[in-house]
Amino acid sequence: MTPVEYISGFSRLGKRVSDLSRIGSLLEAVGRPQDSLRFIHIAGTNGKGSMAQMFSEILVSEGYRTGLFTSPYIFTFNDRIRLDNSCIPDSELAEVISDIAPAIDAHPLRDSFSQFEVTQAAAFVWFARKKCDVVVLEAGLGGLLDSTNIIESPLVCAIGSIALDHTDILGDTVEQIAVQKAGIIKPGSPCVLSAGAPAGAVRVFRETAAEKGSLLNIPNYALCRVTRSDITGSTFSYRGEEYELTMPGLHQVNNALTVIDSLRLIGDRLSVSGSSIKRGLAAAKLPGRVEVLSKDPLIILDGSHNPDGMAALAGTLKAGGCTSVRAVIGMHSDKNAAEAASKLLPCTERFYPVSGFSDRDIPAEKLAEMIENSGGRTEVRSGEIAGVIRALAEEYPGDVLLICGSLYLVSYVKEHQATIINNYRQ
Repeated sequence: MTPVEYISGFSRLGKRVSDLSRIGSLLEAVGRPQDSLRFIHIAGTNGKGSMAQMFSEILVSEGYRTGLFTSPYIFTFNDRIRLDNSCIPDSELAEVISDIAPAIDAHPLRDSFSQFEVTQAAAFVWFARKKCDVVVLEAGLGGLLDSTNIIESPLVCAIGSIALDHTDILGDTVEQIAVQKAGIIKPGSPCVLSAGAPAGAVRVFRETAAEKGSLLNIPNYALCRVTRSDITGSTFSYRGEEYELTMPGLHQVNNALTVIDSLRLIGDRLSVSGSSIKRGLAAAKLPGRVEVLSKDPLIILDGSHNPDGMAALAGTLKAGGCTSVRAVIGMHSDKNAAEAASKLLPCTERFYPVSGFSDRDIPAEKLAEMIENSGGRTEVRSGEIAGVIRALAEEYPGDVLLICGSLYLVSYVKEHQATIINNYRQ
């Protein structure tokens, strides 16, 4: 049995929890590896993956032995567990799973564990064995009851944008969502909340930070001056320093400010030079974050999957002069698909809903109906997704072809990228 097969034998979400005792007992069984590690903990509705990559690139540039734990994966399962930006090798993942499986299988709560929890345990064991100087830890869902919240004293908590997502689990108001995200704040550990959060969310974070005795910092966007923002990235100044980003979008500038202020706050415990911050931010990139697959015709891939993320995507497209867009869109059934798609209406000529990239996706015909009810024009095409994308690129070479809606769709497209964009200028 391979490590991935072993982990896949656990349920996707596990039984619902009301506290962190389950993940605590699991980590106890495998030797409490988290006790020897230092963490930067990241939560938020959007921006977690981008900030995690920024932190990792910066810390690696500074010379720190840096672990990175993220989800979901894009290419292979090993993407989720990295050291100095390199994925855990198959042989080492197999070794870790082989070592911890007996303790997991003997655990009285074995049948309650989720795939995420078992993956987290394996990652922590590997990071401890590799003697990481710091681990960049991305929360999975929410924060307060997320299994990553078992860590006790992170160096800093970095929080991205706060918006409605996973409302069936986290709550259906911004304030309820904020309570879950703010749950990662720990006594004595500073917290940086991205600028622009709704007033209700800011109030929750201020109250939680005060209760925990945590310093809350919100970057001062008034000190930021953006000099360029287009499909290729952004340049900006902040607190008198010049920075460059390869990841496009003004929302990525906002993410970068959160990262910069986070590192500034913990400089006495984790020293990072200004030059490393600049190099790391410029180097940070993620597949499926306004990723240009082809320049002629222009094909853009983005994994935004909720209204807030789609709104940021729409802003990036507008700033890049992308006014005539044809959107191949696929969404998961647990997302607010209609509202998310509606954010793209001002720049989208037509939506082309697709399904078949995940066992949890919305059938193309149903997604088309949802988008039509929101005011969008749709066309459902038959055939494989890769064939649909290629046909559209050939039919409308003068328009922007956007592929969006789910990170699982991003994963599918990356897997079939050579077929989709063969002979196009990249």
